[in-house]
Amino acid sequence: MPAAIVGLVTLLAMGLAAPATAQEPGDAVIYLVRHAETGPPDGNPSDAPLSQVGRDRAWRLAIGLADAGLTSVHSTDLRRTRTTAEAVAATTGLEVEIYDPSDGPAMEALLDRLRAPGRHLVVGHSNTTPVLVEALGGDPVSPIPESEYDRLYVVTVTSDGQVVSTLLRYGEPGSEHDASL
Repeated sequence: MPAAIVGLVTLLAMGLAAPATAQEPGDAVIYLVRHAETGPPDGNPSDAPLSQVGRDRAWRLAIGLADAGLTSVHSTDLRRTRTTAEAVAATTGLEVEIYDPSDGPAMEALLDRLRAPGRHLVVGHSNTTPVLVEALGGDPVSPIPESEYDRLYVVTVTSDGQVVSTLLRYGEPGSEHDASL
């Protein structure tokens, strides 16, 4: 692993949000994650809550991004994504904005907002997060396996339209398996 990436991972592991590149005021920095680990369904099987491991991971993400200067937090409207995003919103004072990944026009509008200057967090799913990274011009690297919860993409869109993407890890490697998205 290149030394720069090791340094970024080390900073993030210590709870410091590390930029993927040196940012300018007109740049957009987008952090994208899959929701944290889920527990057993307690009603609707497609809307499982986070497990204790997942709640702990969500708080590690919140602590890691507390000083990132976030200007918006976005989540799909399922408990596992909302709860992951709400931990970050609680440490930043931001409201969680809900998006629907199946609504094409709304997703285009969200992508436009994410490309605007600011720092944004997007919490999604194993099948939507890499798609969003790619739609922003970043490199999703590979599909997210169902058992993986520690990916943190950082996509920087500069004011002149250049895109730099970095794949980081946060928290402990995933240990629970989730049959849902």
